[in-house]
Amino acid sequence: MVESTPYEVLESFEGVELRRYPSVVIAVVEGLTDDIAFRILFRYISGENMVREDISMTVPVISTGDTYRRIAMTRPVISGPGSFAFVLPSLYSITTAPRPLDGRIRLVGVGPRHLAALRFSGRVREDLVRTITEQLMEVAGRRGWEVKGEPLLMRYNGPGTPGFLRRNEVAVEVDPGKK
Repeated sequence: MVESTPYEVLESFEGVELRRYPSVVIAVVEGLTDDIAFRILFRYISGENMVREDISMTVPVISTGDTYRRIAMTRPVISGPGSFAFVLPSLYSITTAPRPLDGRIRLVGVGPRHLAALRFSGRVREDLVRTITEQLMEVAGRRGWEVKGEPLLMRYNGPGTPGFLRRNEVAVEVDPGKK
């Protein structure tokens, strides 16, 4: 069974969940297509790292920036290159995570945070991601959550999973205490 990044649902509002996430470590590749970035990260977790250690796959796989924009084509996202990231299993910290051999991979510690997330199923299509992103942002605005970051596309299933069984989410970091 694949480890899923843990979170606590604090509230639900119009289908959007406000979640509290703990600190995590992510392995990130920037500026490449999802397919290429996935292969690079998969080699890293398959033992292409300094200690030649296999790392368990986790979900979700996260896309941001230009990678996300190519799918969503909504409002501007981040100004830099897009990124594609794997969340490392919870047993790792930024100091204990195996160091990558591939210089295109960065290990990043992400502190605790709140995300507003809206789930959808099916294959990731531009029109669907655009619609979900717009719904998420509208709900966050109506709820009074201050948006702190840019949208994230989070995917939970492998490419062989039939569309109707796929779990996907669009999420954005928010400060639920600031109106």
